Amino acid sequence: MRCPGARRSVYDDQPNAHKKFMEKLDACIRNHDKEIEKMCNFHHQGFVDAITELLKVRADAEKLKVQVTDTNRRFQDAGKEVIVQTEDIIRCRIQQRNITTVVEKLQLCLPVLEMYSKLKEQMSAKRYYSALKTMEQLENVYFPRVSQYRFCQLMVENLPKLREDIKEISMSDLKDFLESIRKHSDKIGETAMKQAQQQKTFSVTLQIKQNNVKFGKNMYINDRIPEESSEIVLKHTFEEEEENEEEVLTVQDLVDFSPVYRCLHIYSVLGDEEAFENYYRKQRKKQARLVLQPQSNMHETVDGYRRYFTQIVGFFVVEDHILHVTQGLVTRAYTDELWNMALSKIIAVLRAHSSYCTDPDLVLELKNLIVIFADTLQGYGFPVNRLFDLLFEIRDQYNETLLKKWAGVFRDIFEEDNYSPIPIVNEEEYKIVISKFPFQDPDLEKQSFPKKFPMSQSVPHIYIQVKEFIYASLKFSESLHRSSTEIDDMLRKSTNLLLTRTLCSCLLNLIRKPHIGLTELVQIIINTTHLEQACKYLEDFITNITNISQETVHTTRLYGLSTFKDARHAAEGEIYTKLNQKIDEFVQLADYDWTMSEPDGRASGYLMDLINFLRSIFQVFTHLPGKVAQTACMSACQHLSTSLMQMLLDSELKQISMGAVQQFNLDVIQCELFASSEPVPGFQGDTLQLAFIDLRQLLDLFMVWDWSTYLADYGQPASKYLRVNPNTALTLLEKMKDTSKKNNIFAQFRKNDRDKQKLIETVVKQLRSLVNGMSQHT
Repeated sequence: MRCPGARRSVYDDQPNAHKKFMEKLDACIRNHDKEIEKMCNFHHQGFVDAITELLKVRADAEKLKVQVTDTNRRFQDAGKEVIVQTEDIIRCRIQQRNITTVVEKLQLCLPVLEMYSKLKEQMSAKRYYSALKTMEQLENVYFPRVSQYRFCQLMVENLPKLREDIKEISMSDLKDFLESIRKHSDKIGETAMKQAQQQKTFSVTLQIKQNNVKFGKNMYINDRIPEESSEIVLKHTFEEEEENEEEVLTVQDLVDFSPVYRCLHIYSVLGDEEAFENYYRKQRKKQARLVLQPQSNMHETVDGYRRYFTQIVGFFVVEDHILHVTQGLVTRAYTDELWNMALSKIIAVLRAHSSYCTDPDLVLELKNLIVIFADTLQGYGFPVNRLFDLLFEIRDQYNETLLKKWAGVFRDIFEEDNYSPIPIVNEEEYKIVISKFPFQDPDLEKQSFPKKFPMSQSVPHIYIQVKEFIYASLKFSESLHRSSTEIDDMLRKSTNLLLTRTLCSCLLNLIRKPHIGLTELVQIIINTTHLEQACKYLEDFITNITNISQETVHTTRLYGLSTFKDARHAAEGEIYTKLNQKIDEFVQLADYDWTMSEPDGRASGYLMDLINFLRSIFQVFTHLPGKVAQTACMSACQHLSTSLMQMLLDSELKQISMGAVQQFNLDVIQCELFASSEPVPGFQGDTLQLAFIDLRQLLDLFMVWDWSTYLADYGQPASKYLRVNPNTALTLLEKMKDTSKKNNIFAQFRKNDRDKQKLIETVVKQLRSLVNGMSQHT
């Protein structure tokens, strides 16, 4: 029911509108309440009637429930006996059917159980191949018949485990096999290398005999070396023949390969042959890395290298055997890959460890082991060219060790030499020296005994040691499969290294030693001359060994000329240096009185001693080549002149008197007399006297006091005092001026002294002007 009037009154803008709205709203609410009350009164009687009917039905429902319960009880009591009898019948029929089924299934399962029992027996008896065949029958024939049973499922689930057990057991056998060959690798390798060496023995022996016949015993210093070599070769030959008479062991005799065959067969049956191959190769690669890992001190002894090589040879001999007796376990590509990897490692190891070897005998034994190692593996089909290339590197190392060894030998020879000509008292001693060193001098042969060879004892000893070095270098070239031309080239190059580097270095070190005097230096120059002349005999010696003519286009020549020329130049330079040092020692003994008024009338004692020394030492130089003696003499005179000039111009010398200049002039006169006496023959005219020309002109200028001529002619080519430097003259004149002032301090009123002092001052001013003009011009 709606109240439009009340709602409308809300919007009317009249007084008391809100109150009126509330009154009308209350009226509407009362109307609604009345309508609700009427509705409830109308339906109340129907609700009461429905409740009354339900109460009546309740009593009837209780009665019905009691009747149904009673009826059910009576039915249950009546059917109990029938149920019991029926259940008994059903139970009997089920048991009868089950018995029949069990009998049928047992007849079906008994063969399976018998085969499985057989499988267990085979496993216990370690008949693994038969066990695998039984497993195949069970899986293919018997298990499909009883696959629905649980015990079959258990058996089926157990078969993979049994197969794994078989694989593990066979793998364990394989591991034992791998361990066995690892332990026997060195023995296998030693046997293989011995057999390879035996195969070469006969051909090597024949080759040595042919070489002895071809080249003859003149190759050697004496008969000792070929005889010893032959004895060694024959000894090895007899030992190898005795070993050949014994039973030759093979790799099968040293190692039982049945485990690897059996394991391979089992894995093939299991269809896992690839996994077995991968495992075998992986393990062998690991063993290869272990075998290739050297001991840290391997380079100290030859046994260390031998053990290293025999293990590697043993490893690859086994792999070669596996390659040929199995199908697919290893392939040629696999062995080649493994060998290339091993070869790179071997070369790196040998290159590193051989660099530590300082004993040439050890390096030579290492070379022989590498040759046997390479020949052995080459016999099994492995490429070994890189090993022979490595031998050329080791040859350089061998030569280095030889050079170091011979450097010590040369040093000992030089230390023991007395640096004096070899005295000969009879024919026997003469022949002994000639047999050691190829010396030819008709004049010496004509002389009667006693006589002397011009060289000292070190020369024949060095010549012998150079030949010994060639022998030692030749030993390394054996069995390298190289031609005679290549061997000849090797020998000549190594000999050149010995001459140009080792011997030359020893000579230079000897020359620079403080205790080597002028006499020793002269003898060293003589020695190097004879050693240089002997180089052609060394070339003939190498030619006799290699049978390669020196006329061949590519034949290397020996560098003896340059080697000994450098040593001679060093010795000559050292002679000049030591001679100048000796002159300096004498000059330091000079004790001039620079303020003396009058000279002593004779030359200074130190200078006369110096001249006597020079005369005696130049007598020794008569054995030197003329040019060397002349150069030494000229160098000594020039150095003496320079030293005397420096003495006059010394900055610490402040005053010089005319008497001191006159005394100094007497000393220079003695030097000029010495130069004119031709202490060393070969000088033309007054060439040697020109060494003192600067001193002579300077002293003449001061002795005659000819300053007007000097100043007037200065710079003219025909000047009498051309060699006098104005600066030098000024320096000396100032020192004399200071002396004149000091001596004439009380005589300055005398006219002559005043005039002389003025003259000196005038000349000094002119010289200073001349020097300043030269400086500005420069």
